[in-house]
Amino acid sequence: MPALSVTDLAFSYRGEGFRLCVPSLAVESGTTLALAGASGGGKTTLLRLMTGLLPPQAGRVCLGEQNLSGLNRESLRAFRLRHIGLVFQDFALLDYLTVEENILLPHQFSRDTLSSARRNLPALLERLQMERYRAKTVSQLSQGERQRVAIARAMAHEPRFLFADEPTASLDPARGRIVTDLLIDDARRRQSVLIVVTHDHALLPRFDQTRRMEEFAA
Repeated sequence: MPALSVTDLAFSYRGEGFRLCVPSLAVESGTTLALAGASGGGKTTLLRLMTGLLPPQAGRVCLGEQNLSGLNRESLRAFRLRHIGLVFQDFALLDYLTVEENILLPHQFSRDTLSSARRNLPALLERLQMERYRAKTVSQLSQGERQRVAIARAMAHEPRFLFADEPTASLDPARGRIVTDLLIDDARRRQSVLIVVTHDHALLPRFDQTRRMEEFAA
């Protein structure tokens, strides 16, 4: 059984011509997948469907043996907290909290994930070249620094599935390579699944698989 599988997935926004149709998509443990395509092609929508943030109108998404459609809202939230890491395009950080507080915030009500996040925090900040910002509030950071905080937050609890929406968009090429290498190395080392939305074609050869959104246009 693949670690992640999408079957006969369909979704459309009411009143718009856009329609997404994914007959089949499978990703094995320890595998990295890049989703590429033009702006507005549905990359972010597919990411949200695969994490349960959007419910599909048809079909199913399974992470491991768990069909996300079979979970109620609270169970889905608990599953995401434990098993999924998310890097949002807008970072979803709180400006008035410090870097460390932002990274640990999602895990305040989960002893297991909080323990993992605290343990992994120093090494992650060092690899992301953010250790000197640990006690700074996010309001003091540049866009690129904020992006690296969002990445550290998604990785800190060692999730089985990591989904990142344009994780290098605000980074210079050198730091973009550092972040990409970190994400890929971590997925392979832990045998987790990494799904990355990217517009940077130079990054695509580094992933095990690439799927273009044109394949899924209905």
